[in-house]
Amino acid sequence: MAITSANQLELLQTAEAVAREKMIDPALVIEAMEESLARAAKSRYGAEMDIRVSIDRKTGRATFTRVRTVVEEEELENYQAEFTVAQAKQYMDDPQIGDTFVEEVPPVDMGRIAAQSAKQVILQKVREAERDRQYEEFKDRAGTIINGLVKREEYGNVIVDVGAGEAVLRRNEKIGRESYRPNDRIRCYVKDVRREVRGPQIFLSRTAPEFMAELFKMEVPEIYDGIIEIKAVARDPGSRAKIAVISYDGGIDPVGACVGMRGSRVQAVVNELQGEKIDIIPWNEDLPTFLVNALQPAEVSKVVLDEDAERIEVVVPEEQLSLAIGRRGQNVRLASQLTALDIDIMTEEEESARRQAEFEERTKLFMDTLDLDEFFAQLLVSEGFTNLEEVAYVELDELLVIDGVDEGTAEELQTRAREFLEEQARKALERARELGAEDSLIEFDGLTPQMVEALAEDGIKTLEDFATCADWELAGGWTTVDGERVKDDGLLEKFDVDLAEAQNLVMTARIILGWVDPDELAAAEAEGEEGEDETEEETV
Repeated sequence: MAITSANQLELLQTAEAVAREKMIDPALVIEAMEESLARAAKSRYGAEMDIRVSIDRKTGRATFTRVRTVVEEEELENYQAEFTVAQAKQYMDDPQIGDTFVEEVPPVDMGRIAAQSAKQVILQKVREAERDRQYEEFKDRAGTIINGLVKREEYGNVIVDVGAGEAVLRRNEKIGRESYRPNDRIRCYVKDVRREVRGPQIFLSRTAPEFMAELFKMEVPEIYDGIIEIKAVARDPGSRAKIAVISYDGGIDPVGACVGMRGSRVQAVVNELQGEKIDIIPWNEDLPTFLVNALQPAEVSKVVLDEDAERIEVVVPEEQLSLAIGRRGQNVRLASQLTALDIDIMTEEEESARRQAEFEERTKLFMDTLDLDEFFAQLLVSEGFTNLEEVAYVELDELLVIDGVDEGTAEELQTRAREFLEEQARKALERARELGAEDSLIEFDGLTPQMVEALAEDGIKTLEDFATCADWELAGGWTTVDGERVKDDGLLEKFDVDLAEAQNLVMTARIILGWVDPDELAAAEAEGEEGEDETEEETV
């Protein structure tokens, strides 16, 4: 096929037709044609030549040119596309390194193989342009609901026609055992849009918690308008779900608005989710109160929150235990997801037995260390004393409120407690020195002899060793392994050292050693506080 005046306009017409069909820019099709013609010309004139083709956007005339670049003599590699300054002088007046010499060459006659190759180049370019268009169209739709038609099912995955492309609903993103036939209408949540080699991949989901949140936004105008906010969603897809909502208008009940007249709004969501039962819960900033709401319909007697460990203990009556846990642990599992806390549920009898065991343990501690009889030790525990430090260093008046304790008895109690603690500290210090603890660590303010002993047992014997520790190594923490929260014990955790205190101790050690400039640290902290304030203002 020769590029003649007879088919010049046909090039433009073909480009326009392809662009309309694929909904892409006609210029991209013409660029593909230029590249394909250049490739065909190279097969005719030589692959080493730099042949370029330019198609006039008005007339369709294709101009073939050969380009040669001026290079240093020692860098000359491709004699067909490059030449030296001396060689260029016969074509150019004053050639400089980097200049190009362009000359027009005759159009080529494309044989069958060259024409086929050109067609493949054009198709490839068109496909790439189509993929780019699809990606640009769908990348901003991630996090929204989309309607589509089922095209086919492949190995349990559903291929969905979403208008300008295809999306995938994977087997594990379907609710329960739901199945679809070709041309069934389907509504899904756009979970992710990724640009991949084979084109944009649109991943759908019907099990994502966000899918339920978006459905409620469609059914409840107050959520769409921002009067009601969905704070958290937890789902067991196809079975049960919990959704926490809050109203910013005192006159609107968030739960009632989501339920709707005679349950019409929530029922529309339930129908879309294949009958999934939904508990709508009022959100509360107070975590224990929120958890009590989240465990509905079970009644809760008592809640004990450990914010550092992100755990919460819930006490329920014996008859409410199975209801609180739910079928196969479903109710407590969803409540845990909703509150982002690990929940331990126990009956009132179990909690009473545990409290009794703690009472007996503390009673025995005071009997053994302070040489008290059982009755007197029980009096101390009943008044809220839990350890020797509290007895030794509490204000004297707090001991005098105990029945039968006069000033002399209180002073004797404190003397015994202090002597015992001092003896324990002396033994710990001796043990720490035996283990090799150096004075730099022993004399560091903030560490007790027992702490130094615990550190030395773990090989931390100098202030330099201590300064290299991470705060969580000292205070402990929680990590998630295979979806399960695992406790990391801290070296100083048994001494009630929290993360903030551990961080402060380590940073102080680094300042003493000169590893950290205190002025720079103070400036960084001030800058961080300003950033937090700005974030709070934006949030408000």
